[in-house]
Formats: sequence, structure tokens, C-alpha cells
Amino acid sequence: MNTPRPLGRVEAGQDVEVSFTVNGTPVTMKVPARVTLSDALRDRLGLTGTHVGCEHGVCGMCTILVDGDAARACLLFACQVDGADIVTVEGLGRPDEMHPLQEAFGRHHGLQCGFCTPGFLMSSYDLLSHEPDVRREDLPEQLSGVICRCTGYRGIVDAVDDVARAHPDGIPAPGNCAARTLVGRGGGGSNATPTDAAPVEDELRAVPREITLPSGEPTIDVTVDSELTSSPEEVARVLADIPLLARCLPGAELTEDLGDGWYRGRAKVALGPIRLAFNGVAQVVEHSDDRIVLVAQGEDTGGGGAQARIELVVEPHGTGSRMRADARVFLVGRIAGFGRSLAGDVSRRMFEQFARAVDQTAAGAEPPAQVEPPGAARLLAGSIADRFRRLLTRGRAALARRRAG
Repeated sequence: MNTPRPLGRVEAGQDVEVSFTVNGTPVTMKVPARVTLSDALRDRLGLTGTHVGCEHGVCGMCTILVDGDAARACLLFACQVDGADIVTVEGLGRPDEMHPLQEAFGRHHGLQCGFCTPGFLMSSYDLLSHEPDVRREDLPEQLSGVICRCTGYRGIVDAVDDVARAHPDGIPAPGNCAARTLVGRGGGGSNATPTDAAPVEDELRAVPREITLPSGEPTIDVTVDSELTSSPEEVARVLADIPLLARCLPGAELTEDLGDGWYRGRAKVALGPIRLAFNGVAQVVEHSDDRIVLVAQGEDTGGGGAQARIELVVEPHGTGSRMRADARVFLVGRIAGFGRSLAGDVSRRMFEQFARAVDQTAAGAEPPAQVEPPGAARLLAGSIADRFRRLLTRGRAALARRRAG
């Protein structure tokens, strides 16, 4: 790999321009200095074949080739590969003409769940390109840098040994490296190619035509019911004013009204020493006096990303009203490493604080300049207390059932 160029002092969140070639396609992008290469490949170029596991360089899932040598993409910053030639698993072979390693993995059932497969393929390619005469008995040690969670090592060893025997003079080169358009996961945008020099970042920062949420299970899926003292009519006044409503959400801030229900803004989240700042856009897709639905997407300055669908429904309840908040959030990057349970607890606490701010504003109090996100200690303490109360309630119910029996 080329020697990383000195960057000098770079402020947090400051973008650095980097150019490299990936699978035969020249790429130019601007990224914060601390964005990892794995996040840049997956989130900014849409090359999701590079899987992210431990993010500590241990599991080997993110193995790629940098200037012909295997490297952990999670241990490299994108700005370090300026001028480098990168090959990911997408460049190894085509669906209609797979690389011999890909064919062998299928033939010997070296796939299992498939999560480790890209890392093994790229690590195996590196091994056979440098040591084509590797002995079968040495393969377990040589491939130990990638961890298979399905413990399917025998099929993997058989596949690599098969290719080594079939190509004693050297493994064929990657067969799917050519200039093409790459599209990031954040909503569309092409990379810089020999005929189009527009950076990826410029496209990703443009307002998308629509926000499409990923399929599958979200990282966070919570429903929070809150009782408000304000009437539904009073709450409707807050729901009708999107900037006012946004000021009630902890850590959120609208920065620009883009028209047609689109807004640009930012959100801050702090969990102890982890501080995240998302910049993105939101679209109000449904809006009435008692219901609002919006979708949003944003990127953290550290390379993480979030997409969400939030629905608020208000209905009469006693002398006041009840507000239900449903949130489905999809996270990528370092923030996705938080456990689902913790992320759900944090989200519930934030929506509870949001409901209180909406209630106070609806009752005529001065709108908050900006509701600060709750501190990590208070969030965790509240979550632990809630769990303790739930356990205590279940324990008392079980004791009552035993006594009744």
C-alpha cells in the first residue's frame, strides 16, 4: 500500500478529499478524517460485500485487497488509501462468470450463513496469489485470520485446497474490475469515473427524491405511549408547526425548510464519551391534526448512518390526551454497535422527554430553544430502574400465582 500522506491537523468533522481506485473504478470523495475505509466502501459507494463484524481487526470479515495485499478495511481510515488500488469481493467475479474461488466455495459448501465468506474469499485470494504452492495441512493456520461463526472450516479448507491444486502456477486475477457507476446506500449518487468527476459526497448531500428505508428488522423498534395534560386541539397546534415540533425532540435542530415537506437538520446524541452528530434530511409524508408520519436519513461525522420512520398519533384521553410514538430506526457504522436493548431504552427515554416538551409547549409554555439530549448516566439509570421494576412486578405476580395454587 502507498505510504499514507501526511494530513496535518484536521478538525473534528472536517472533510478530507481522497482519491483511489476500487474494482477498476476511479473514485474521489470527501470524508471526515476518521471515517473508516469499511464504512466508506459500504455506506458511500454501496459495496456492501465488505462485511463489518468486530470493527477491531480480529474477525477478518472486512478483508479486502489494497495494492494487491490483504488488509482489514475496518482498521484503515479512508484518507489513508489515497492513490491506492483496492479490490473488494464485488471485483472478484461476475454472476455469470464467477472466480474459481467463488465456484469452489459453492461446490464444497464453504458458505453456510455467508457472513464470513467475503473475508475468506479475499484472504484466500491473497494467500494463493502469494503462495500458490501452499500445503493443505498449512491452510488452517494460514486462513486463521478470518473467523467462521458457523464453524464450517472443513468445507472452506477443501475449497481453497481445490483451487490451489487446479492452479499451481498462480490463481486467476479478479474478473470483475472495470469502470462503472457506484451508488451509496444513503439515497443515490455516483462516484467519480474517468468521464464524470463529480465527487460522491456532493451527490450524497443533495436532497434525495425519496427516502427508502431498508427491508428487514430495524436496529430499533419502539412504541412509547405518553399521557398529556393538554387537549388534542392544543397538541394539534404543535404538530402543525414542524419547526416547533422539532424543537421538542431532544438533540434535534432544523436548519433549513426545503419546501414540499422536506427539511434539513441535525441531531446530537451523547452516550458517555461517545458523541454523535448526524446531519441529514427529513420528509413529512403524512400530516393531519392528530397524526404525523415522517421519514429521515442522516450521516454521522464519523461515518455512521441512520434512517428512520417516526409516526405520532394523538387521541383524547380523560381530560387531556394520549400521544403514541412509533419509531423504526436503521443504523449503520459504529453507532450500530450499541446493543438493541440499550438502543431501545435510550430511544424510549428520549421520546418520553419529547412528549413532556410537547405537552408543555401545547399548554402555552415558552417553546424550548432546543431540548438537550438526556445524559448517559440518567438514561442508563432510568433504564436499569425500569428493568428492576419489571422484574419486581413479574416476581410478585409469580409469588401470587404460587400462593393461589
